[in-house]
Amino acid sequence: MSLVLNGTTGITNLPSINSGQIGGSRNKIINGAMVIDQRNAGASATPTNGGYQIDRYQTFTESSDGVFTVQRVADAPAGFINSAKITVTTADASIGASQRYLFLQNIEGFNVVDLGFGAAGASAVTVSFWVKASVTGAFGGTLSNGAFNRTNPFSYTINSANTWEHKKITIAGDTSGTWSTDNSVGLRVMFGIGVGSSNSGSANAWAGAAYYQPTGAVNLISTLNATLNITGVQLEVGSTATDFEHRSYGEELVLCQRYLYKSIGTQAYTAHGLGSVFAAADVDFITSYPVQMRANATASFGGTVSAAKGTTEVNFSSISDVGGSTFNSFLRCRLAASSFTIGDCLTINNNNDATGYIQFDAEL
Repeated sequence: MSLVLNGTTGITNLPSINSGQIGGSRNKIINGAMVIDQRNAGASATPTNGGYQIDRYQTFTESSDGVFTVQRVADAPAGFINSAKITVTTADASIGASQRYLFLQNIEGFNVVDLGFGAAGASAVTVSFWVKASVTGAFGGTLSNGAFNRTNPFSYTINSANTWEHKKITIAGDTSGTWSTDNSVGLRVMFGIGVGSSNSGSANAWAGAAYYQPTGAVNLISTLNATLNITGVQLEVGSTATDFEHRSYGEELVLCQRYLYKSIGTQAYTAHGLGSVFAAADVDFITSYPVQMRANATASFGGTVSAAKGTTEVNFSSISDVGGSTFNSFLRCRLAASSFTIGDCLTINNNNDATGYIQFDAEL
């Protein structure tokens, strides 16, 4: 390739600047900077076991013992505006051998095909993130396949309490095990909040067991009111941690909506679609998604959502899926009362409730 600089022609070997680790779409993590929070909009939430809070982040917890909350907060290092804040509200000072408290992201198999895990030549990957904790010491996490039977625990150290620190961990590719390359879980990136002895193992080694952090790692859940903030989470191919890949807000939102789409507005009568009366107290309507979802979604609603004809508003009492695809949902809504005639065309909207919403969940 010829370059002309100040009238001088030179020859240089310049491979595509959009390829490899310096190219775009490096980060396998979605919402690594915690900018999207469709479910809670920044409100604190006490997670259920296996539940999701901030978009794309799942939690595992032991409901009978320790408890922690998850909240998107405006506390972040330079170059970021948000982080996920984990706060221990009930300490578990004696974690059972098989117990685990985790904060993680499940990555869809389609998005990790290029890693080649499970075969010779599997690529090394690098995990990097910003973290701040009220407790110092050696913390841990792990990479895992979807079945939790191939894991590689990693360690990182909190050197100073309540101080943002940048961590970088390179992990060799796994040449064994089964790694999905479809729309199921292809790879999990997990951060330990508290892990029992039988679920802890040697760091920096692939194992055919469910190890969620290295043996001896700090268990945040053991300390009441302890906090951990994390942001700038990145997983990329190779052994070098590049600068965090900031995507536009619109790009990040679309990526998240493949897994969760929440039809919500800020006005009292936000519209969700049009429907018709199927039976005395049943209304049918179709909602199209902004992007193709990962799988057929499960619908739910919150706040006061209603069917309306003119000035007559009748609130929903339940909602269920009766059809649809990854592009739309065909929904049947049971009304709290029967006030319409079969065949009536209705508007589906919030009934004087700016917080009302209909949510479509296709999480991994």
